Amino acid sequence: MQVKDKVFAVTGAGSGIGKAIVVNLLGRGAIVAGVDLNKDALDDLVKEVGVKSDLLSTHVLSITDKKAVEKLPEEVVKAHQHIDAVINDAGIIQPFVKINDLDYDAIEKVMNVNFYGALYMTKAFLPLLLKRPEGYVVNVSSMGGFLPVPGQSIYGASKAAVKLMTEGLYAELADTNVHVSVVFPGATNTNISKNSGVATPEVSSNKSKQQSYPTLSPEEVAEIIVSGIEDNRPQIFTGKDSKMMNLLYRLNPVYATNLIAKQMKSLLSK
Repeated sequence: MQVKDKVFAVTGAGSGIGKAIVVNLLGRGAIVAGVDLNKDALDDLVKEVGVKSDLLSTHVLSITDKKAVEKLPEEVVKAHQHIDAVINDAGIIQPFVKINDLDYDAIEKVMNVNFYGALYMTKAFLPLLLKRPEGYVVNVSSMGGFLPVPGQSIYGASKAAVKLMTEGLYAELADTNVHVSVVFPGATNTNISKNSGVATPEVSSNKSKQQSYPTLSPEEVAEIIVSGIEDNRPQIFTGKDSKMMNLLYRLNPVYATNLIAKQMKSLLSK
C-alpha cells in the first residue's frame, strides 16, 4: 500500500514508536487519526507536526475500553471521510519479576492493553477496511512474542497472542483487499517503561558494552515499519537483533532460550 493520501488510525500515537510512525506517515503525505490515552502527549504531537496538523486528528481513549473503541471508527470517518489502515502500536511491559511474583492486576493490565486492545481495534475497523479498494492492518508484536524472556513472561505471552492473531488474520484475509503485517521491533530507545509504570533494572556498563546490536531510535523503527507497509510485507523486523534472534530461535530454541535467560538473570528482582 502506498501511504500517500491514505487514512491511518495509529494507537500509541503520543509517544515512542507510535508517535514516530505518525510523523513518518504525515511526512509521506498520509492522513492520520492519532489515538492515545494521554491527551497532553497528543497535544504535543499536534504542536510538533506543525502545518501538517491539518492532516491529523487526535482521539483520546483507552484501547482497553471496548465500547469506546467501537465508537472510534465513526469518529475517524467523521474527521476524514473514510479509513484505509490501522496500526496497533500501543503497548506496555510488565514489572521485571518472575510469574510467581507477579500479581494478577499487573497480568490483566498487560493482557488488556497489549492483546485485547489490538483485538478491539482490529474488530472495530476491519468491516470498514474490507469496503475500501485497499486496506491494511498492522499489529506490533515484539521479540518477546517469539522468544521467551524471563521477567517479561506475561508481556511475551500477550505479544505472542498478537503474533498468532495477526498471522491468522493474514491467512483469513489472503483473498481480500486487506493486507496484514505483524511487526517485531528489536531494541528501541523509547519510554515504554515509564509509560508502563515499571522501574527499569539497571544494566551494568560491562553488559552494555557486550551488546552486539545497536538500539534503534523510534524514528529509525518507524521508517522501517512504514517502508514495510509500502512493500506489503507480512512480517516486519525492525532491527538486526530481532532478525538474528528470530533465526536463532527457529534453528535452536533451547539454546536461544538459555542464552536470553542467562542475559536476564541479573535483571530479575528475585
